[in-house]
Amino acid sequence: MSKEMIDVLDENGVRTGEVLSRDDVHKKGLWHRAIAVAIVNEKNEVLLQQRADTKDKNAGMWDISVAGHISNGQDALSAASREINEEVSVNLGYNVDIKEFRYMFSHRKQQVFSEDFIENQFYDFFILRKNGIKIENIKMQESEVKAIKFVDINELTKMREEKTIVERDPIYDCLIEYLHRY
Repeated sequence: MSKEMIDVLDENGVRTGEVLSRDDVHKKGLWHRAIAVAIVNEKNEVLLQQRADTKDKNAGMWDISVAGHISNGQDALSAASREINEEVSVNLGYNVDIKEFRYMFSHRKQQVFSEDFIENQFYDFFILRKNGIKIENIKMQESEVKAIKFVDINELTKMREEKTIVERDPIYDCLIEYLHRY
Protein backbone atom coordinates (compact mmCIF):
# COMPACT_ATOMS: atom_id res chain seq x y z
CA MET A 1 0.00 0.00 0.00
CA SER A 2 1.42 3.38 -0.97
CA LYS A 3 1.80 6.16 1.54
CA GLU A 4 -0.79 8.92 1.52
CA MET A 5 0.97 12.10 0.35
CA ILE A 6 -0.31 15.45 1.64
CA ASP A 7 0.27 19.10 0.72
CA VAL A 8 1.94 21.02 3.56
CA LEU A 9 0.30 24.38 4.33
CA ASP A 10 1.43 27.49 6.15
CA GLU A 11 -0.46 28.77 9.22
CA ASN A 12 -2.86 30.64 6.89
CA GLY A 13 -3.83 27.53 4.92
CA VAL A 14 -1.74 28.33 1.83
CA ARG A 15 0.19 25.50 0.16
CA THR A 16 3.94 25.77 0.73
CA GLY A 17 4.85 23.55 -2.21
CA GLU A 18 6.17 20.87 0.13
CA VAL A 19 4.55 17.42 -0.09
CA LEU A 20 5.10 14.85 2.67
CA SER A 21 3.61 11.56 3.80
CA ARG A 22 0.69 11.68 6.23
CA ASP A 23 2.96 10.18 8.92
CA ASP A 24 5.68 12.82 8.41
CA VAL A 25 3.14 15.66 8.44
CA HIS A 26 1.84 14.48 11.83
CA LYS A 27 5.28 13.74 13.28
CA LYS A 28 6.45 17.26 12.43
CA GLY A 29 3.14 18.92 13.39
CA LEU A 30 2.81 20.64 10.01
CA TRP A 31 -0.36 22.36 8.84
CA HIS A 32 -2.47 20.45 6.31
CA ARG A 33 -6.09 20.21 5.16
CA ALA A 34 -8.81 17.65 5.89
CA ILE A 35 -12.51 17.30 5.22
CA ALA A 36 -15.49 16.33 7.36
CA VAL A 37 -18.88 15.43 5.88
CA ALA A 38 -22.19 14.94 7.66
CA ILE A 39 -24.60 12.72 5.72
CA VAL A 40 -28.20 13.64 6.64
CA ASN A 41 -31.26 11.58 5.66
CA GLU A 42 -34.88 12.58 5.01
CA LYS A 43 -35.71 12.08 8.73
CA ASN A 44 -33.15 14.79 9.56
CA GLU A 45 -30.87 12.17 11.12
CA VAL A 46 -27.09 12.17 10.83
CA LEU A 47 -25.11 9.10 9.85
CA LEU A 48 -22.36 8.43 12.40
CA GLN A 49 -19.51 5.96 12.18
CA GLN A 50 -17.76 4.22 15.02
CA ARG A 51 -14.03 4.34 14.36
CA ALA A 52 -12.21 1.02 14.17
CA ASP A 53 -10.35 -0.05 17.30
CA THR A 54 -7.11 -0.08 15.27
CA LYS A 55 -7.19 3.66 14.40
CA ASP A 56 -4.22 5.73 15.59
CA LYS A 57 -6.46 8.36 17.20
CA ASN A 58 -9.94 8.29 18.72
CA ALA A 59 -10.11 4.50 18.30
CA GLY A 60 -13.54 3.04 19.00
CA MET A 61 -15.23 6.45 19.32
CA TRP A 62 -18.24 7.62 17.33
CA ASP A 63 -17.51 10.25 14.69
CA ILE A 64 -18.99 12.36 11.92
CA SER A 65 -20.20 10.45 8.82
CA VAL A 66 -16.93 10.85 6.94
CA ALA A 67 -13.60 12.52 7.68
CA GLY A 68 -10.21 12.32 6.07
CA HIS A 69 -7.16 14.07 4.69
CA ILE A 70 -7.00 15.93 1.43
CA SER A 71 -4.34 14.23 -0.68
CA ASN A 72 -1.61 16.02 -2.62
CA GLY A 73 -3.08 18.09 -5.45
CA GLN A 74 -6.67 17.25 -4.53
CA ASP A 75 -9.46 19.74 -3.77
CA ALA A 76 -11.82 19.44 -0.80
CA LEU A 77 -14.87 18.28 -2.80
CA SER A 78 -12.92 15.50 -4.53
CA ALA A 79 -11.51 14.43 -1.16
CA ALA A 80 -15.02 14.35 0.35
CA SER A 81 -16.28 12.17 -2.49
CA ARG A 82 -13.22 9.87 -2.23
CA GLU A 83 -13.62 9.46 1.53
CA ILE A 84 -17.31 8.56 1.20
CA ASN A 85 -16.39 5.89 -1.34
CA GLU A 86 -13.54 4.61 0.87
CA GLU A 87 -15.12 4.63 4.31
CA VAL A 88 -18.86 4.38 3.80
CA SER A 89 -19.83 3.24 0.32
CA VAL A 90 -23.55 3.84 -0.10
CA ASN A 91 -25.00 1.29 -2.52
CA LEU A 92 -27.76 3.37 -4.10
CA GLY A 93 -26.96 2.51 -7.69
CA TYR A 94 -25.29 5.85 -8.43
CA ASN A 95 -22.25 7.79 -7.33
CA VAL A 96 -22.38 10.85 -5.13
CA ASP A 97 -21.97 13.95 -7.31
CA ILE A 98 -19.78 16.73 -5.92
CA LYS A 99 -22.62 19.18 -6.72
CA GLU A 100 -24.65 17.50 -3.98
CA PHE A 101 -22.26 18.64 -1.23
CA ARG A 102 -23.12 21.82 0.66
CA TYR A 103 -20.04 23.67 1.91
CA MET A 104 -20.61 24.98 5.44
CA PHE A 105 -17.31 26.47 6.69
CA SER A 106 -13.61 25.88 7.39
CA HIS A 107 -11.85 25.96 10.73
CA ARG A 108 -8.41 25.34 12.21
CA LYS A 109 -7.76 22.66 14.79
CA GLN A 110 -4.60 21.98 16.77
CA GLN A 111 -4.28 18.87 18.92
CA VAL A 112 -1.35 16.90 20.33
CA PHE A 113 -2.02 13.17 20.61
CA SER A 114 1.58 12.19 21.37
CA GLU A 115 5.13 13.38 20.79
CA ASP A 116 5.00 11.74 17.33
CA PHE A 117 1.40 12.65 16.48
CA ILE A 118 0.64 16.37 16.30
CA GLU A 119 -2.39 17.48 14.36
CA ASN A 120 -2.46 20.97 12.86
CA GLN A 121 -5.35 20.85 10.42
CA PHE A 122 -7.70 23.05 8.48
CA TYR A 123 -11.06 21.28 8.24
CA ASP A 124 -13.49 21.96 5.39
CA PHE A 125 -16.97 20.93 6.57
CA PHE A 126 -19.70 19.79 4.16
CA ILE A 127 -23.23 18.45 4.52
CA LEU A 128 -24.59 15.86 2.11
CA ARG A 129 -28.38 15.51 2.33
CA LYS A 130 -29.55 12.20 0.81
CA ASN A 131 -32.99 10.61 0.92
CA GLY A 132 -33.50 6.86 0.93
CA ILE A 133 -30.27 5.82 2.64
CA LYS A 134 -30.74 2.65 4.62
CA ILE A 135 -28.17 1.21 7.03
CA GLU A 136 -28.43 -2.22 5.40
CA ASN A 137 -27.40 -0.70 2.04
CA ILE A 138 -24.21 0.84 3.40
CA LYS A 139 -20.99 -1.08 2.99
CA MET A 140 -18.35 -0.11 5.54
CA GLN A 141 -14.59 -0.28 5.12
CA GLU A 142 -13.89 -2.56 8.07
CA SER A 143 -10.31 -1.34 8.52
CA GLU A 144 -11.71 2.17 9.11
CA VAL A 145 -15.22 1.71 10.51
CA LYS A 146 -16.48 -0.60 13.27
CA ALA A 147 -20.21 0.29 13.13
CA ILE A 148 -22.63 2.88 11.76
CA LYS A 149 -25.95 4.35 12.87
CA PHE A 150 -28.29 7.27 12.26
CA VAL A 151 -28.92 9.64 15.18
CA ASP A 152 -31.30 12.54 15.68
CA ILE A 153 -30.43 15.92 17.22
CA ASN A 154 -31.22 14.74 20.75
CA GLU A 155 -28.98 11.68 20.55
CA LEU A 156 -26.17 13.70 18.94
CA THR A 157 -26.40 16.23 21.78
CA LYS A 158 -26.37 13.44 24.39
CA MET A 159 -23.31 11.81 22.78
CA ARG A 160 -21.48 15.15 22.91
CA GLU A 161 -22.35 15.58 26.60
CA GLU A 162 -21.22 12.02 27.39
CA LYS A 163 -18.05 12.48 25.28
CA THR A 164 -18.68 9.28 23.31
CA ILE A 165 -18.19 11.15 20.04
CA VAL A 166 -14.94 12.61 18.66
CA GLU A 167 -14.59 16.25 19.76
CA ARG A 168 -15.51 18.43 16.77
CA ASP A 169 -17.40 21.21 18.54
CA PRO A 170 -17.40 23.82 15.72
CA ILE A 171 -18.65 21.18 13.27
CA TYR A 172 -21.34 19.79 15.58
CA ASP A 173 -22.49 23.32 16.54
CA CYS A 174 -22.94 24.15 12.84
CA LEU A 175 -24.60 20.79 12.11
CA ILE A 176 -27.10 21.13 14.96
CA GLU A 177 -27.98 24.66 13.82
CA TYR A 178 -28.49 23.28 10.29
CA LEU A 179 -30.68 20.40 11.54
CA HIS A 180 -32.87 22.79 13.56
CA ARG A 181 -33.74 24.62 10.33
CA TYR A 182 -35.28 21.47 8.78
